[in-house]
Amino acid sequence: MQDLLQQTLSGTAPIMTSGTLPHLRWHWLDEGILELTPLTPTQQAIAVSAGIHGNETAPVEMLNSLITRLLQGEQPLAVRLLVLLGNPPALRAGKRYLRCDLNRLFGGRWQQFEECPEAQRAWRLEQALETFWQAGSHQETRWHLDLHTAIRGSYHTRFGVMPFSPRPWPEEFMHWLAAAGLEALVFHRAPGGTFTHYSSEHFQAASCTLELGKALPFGHNDLAQFQAAQQALAALISGEPLPPLTAAPRRYRVTQQITRNSEHFQLHMSPETLNFTAFPQGMLLAEDGETHYFVQQAREYVLFPNPNVAPGLRAGLMLVEENAHNGDAAGQLK
Repeated sequence: MQDLLQQTLSGTAPIMTSGTLPHLRWHWLDEGILELTPLTPTQQAIAVSAGIHGNETAPVEMLNSLITRLLQGEQPLAVRLLVLLGNPPALRAGKRYLRCDLNRLFGGRWQQFEECPEAQRAWRLEQALETFWQAGSHQETRWHLDLHTAIRGSYHTRFGVMPFSPRPWPEEFMHWLAAAGLEALVFHRAPGGTFTHYSSEHFQAASCTLELGKALPFGHNDLAQFQAAQQALAALISGEPLPPLTAAPRRYRVTQQITRNSEHFQLHMSPETLNFTAFPQGMLLAEDGETHYFVQQAREYVLFPNPNVAPGLRAGLMLVEENAHNGDAAGQLK
């Protein structure tokens, strides 16, 4: 197999589904799911996913370039590596999803939406992760990096979203996120249906959803914007030194979630509102019938505002900055 992305977009399995190269073994497990194993022992297992949303193509292209270099012997492999292109039908269609948002279905939530094609895919991705982790030793380090791009522009162009976890985050993992050029980290305070929460909750993996820019179609991405993340990822899987740190990411935590529960939902933000725009205390953010969402803290920042989600889904998150300075933070008050 020469090109993971092109093989996946073709909708067919490769003629050969496994093979051994001078430095690794590869195994095509299913559509868009590839396992790479070094021929020398390792104590680190990395799962890297992209394309969970089919219109977020830049991370898919970046990851595919890296896998191509591994398969061609241009780069060594120092970890057990599982690569998952999340939603191949949506990637082929250039759509975020076909019926259901795949990144809300993990942790068994797919069982409530069995009529959606994404439900079966969520189950298959869960199964692939479980098999991958169980194949390693108990001493193995487990990381899961889920690569995305955002619908909207952002005051922080590259940022990470950390799933809720009762465990402290490994120092090496946090150092890698900084080396990958992330400008901010957002910490969830409640469980969710995301892929990274699933891997963290069920397999104690250090996991993060990386938002690496704005969603654009295949062929329209400026991959130079992802250079830091690509270099850090290449160094991680090859066992090479990380690129130097430029600055520590700013840290935010989720304070409230805005949920659209009915057709009467109104989000009081313009379509041009950037992620991490700040709002002052008391401002009305959204309303849904008798339910009203206000800014509760002295200053809160919006993340992922989207009034067009299906009823019952998240229409936005509100954040506060940890250890915030006096004066302006990421976005100006709107």
